[in-house]
Amino acid sequence: MTDADAATPAEPVASPTEAGGYTDGHAAAGLDAELPALDVFPNQFPAYVIEIDHPEFTSICPKTSLPDFGTLAIEYEPAESCLELKALKLYLNGYRNLGIFQENIVNRVLRDIVTATEPVWCEVRGSFTARGGMSTTVTAGWQRDDD
Repeated sequence: MTDADAATPAEPVASPTEAGGYTDGHAAAGLDAELPALDVFPNQFPAYVIEIDHPEFTSICPKTSLPDFGTLAIEYEPAESCLELKALKLYLNGYRNLGIFQENIVNRVLRDIVTATEPVWCEVRGSFTARGGMSTTVTAGWQRDDD
C-alpha cells in the first residue's frame, strides 16, 4: 500500500440489502395481497387448544421466483370463534403463487387469524424445507391483553 492509496477515500460499502439486490418491494411483497377470506363459526366450549398442521404449504420467493415448501402449524385457544377448516385451506392455498418471504408468511397468517377469530392466544410456526442447504423455522405468537 502506498501513501497515495492511504489518502484515497474508500468506496462506500453497500448495505447488505443493497449488496444482495433486495429492495423494499421484495421485503413487503405479499403482505397486502388479496387472499381467500377466512371464515369462523361460534365456539361452544371454554379453555381448550386447537392445533392445525398444513404439511403441503407452498409459496414463491419474491426475489428468486423459486418455490418455497414447508409445513405451517397453527395453534390457538379460541375465545368466541373457531376457524372453519375449508376456508383456512383455501386461504393457505392462496399463497401458492404469491411472492412473499417466509418470515412474512408466518406473521401475515398470524395477523389474519387473530383478526378473524380474536383468540385468547395464537402461535403460527412455519418450518420450511432446505434450500441451499439450510432449513428455516419461523415462529410468531400473539397473546390477548387482559384489561
